[in-house]
Amino acid sequence: MAQNTAKLATFLASARSRLDMSLRAVEKETGISNAYLSQLEHGKIRTPSPQNLYKLAQIYRVPYELLMDLAGYPVPQPPSAELQSAHDTFAARIGAVTEEEEEALVEYLQFIRSRRRRR
Repeated sequence: MAQNTAKLATFLASARSRLDMSLRAVEKETGISNAYLSQLEHGKIRTPSPQNLYKLAQIYRVPYELLMDLAGYPVPQPPSAELQSAHDTFAARIGAVTEEEEEALVEYLQFIRSRRRRR
């Protein structure tokens, strides 16, 4: 499986799981067959259509440009886009967080990083 295909497959499966949606539920909302969705999530589709990626971006509440990038399509990006892309990927994996949860995540990340520096 090509690297882009694998990244997109993993990301889509994670995004759908985060929303606790079945393939059939996504099919109903987007009009994309569950067989096609399954093939996307298993990396069997090398060049997904931009129209389908747009529909999935809408339902999964992720940036369309991120899905296009993960699928290997060229996407114009501002100079700091790599950082934004990494942030968008992380945010999509964990979903929306409250301000309190964000503070707790930052504190925990600081704790992990401080342990690495001590070694």
